[in-house]
Amino acid sequence: MRKAGYLILMMVLMLMLGACTERTGVDKVDYSEIMSKPTEERYTVQEIREYKWMRLDPSIGPRDNSITGIPAVDIEAYRLRVDGLVDDPIELTYDEVLLNPQEERLITLYCVEGWDATVLWKGVKIMDLIEPAGVQDSGVTVIFHCIDEYTTSMPLQEVIDKDMLLAYSTNNITLPASLGYPFIVVAEDKLGYKWARWVERIELSDNVDYEGYWEKRGYENEADVPASRN
Repeated sequence: MRKAGYLILMMVLMLMLGACTERTGVDKVDYSEIMSKPTEERYTVQEIREYKWMRLDPSIGPRDNSITGIPAVDIEAYRLRVDGLVDDPIELTYDEVLLNPQEERLITLYCVEGWDATVLWKGVKIMDLIEPAGVQDSGVTVIFHCIDEYTTSMPLQEVIDKDMLLAYSTNNITLPASLGYPFIVVAEDKLGYKWARWVERIELSDNVDYEGYWEKRGYENEADVPASRN
């Protein structure tokens, strides 16, 4: 009886270990069978498509919705400026920005057009770029200026509370030009027009009612993602 019980226990353990092996490597979902061909074609060769058993959406969006076309960035001449209501304005090269501690997060971008994309973002904390400049007490709004002259803003406290990132990588590849190379604001829980692309300047302002490109055209300044889309 003892021997029979021992054999049963060993068989159960072997089955459990086999199940674990399948979960971590063998039993993977072929996502190409459950997505459209246009979506499949938007993946680049190098980018990962899965993270912690979750499908990642392509880094390149379904269409170009830039305001003046996708800008070509000379990364050698590029500088990111932090100024406005700060004690010591600073300028950083692309490589100097990347010297800051790196963060990697899985966050969904929700576009006002109705689509969304869950992407693995890698970047630096925006506050790690702002704090060395010394924010003045009156600097309560962060305005993001972009290479294509697009602007948008958020309260400084919201940037702090959500520990927002300035991303330079998506799905383990360099941020694509269409998505904002060299940097995009990962405005978690905000609609897509707050995700400023091709960022070249971070301005601290006392204007709590500042309206950016789309906000001047009737879009809400808060831009919170509706609960129905979460």
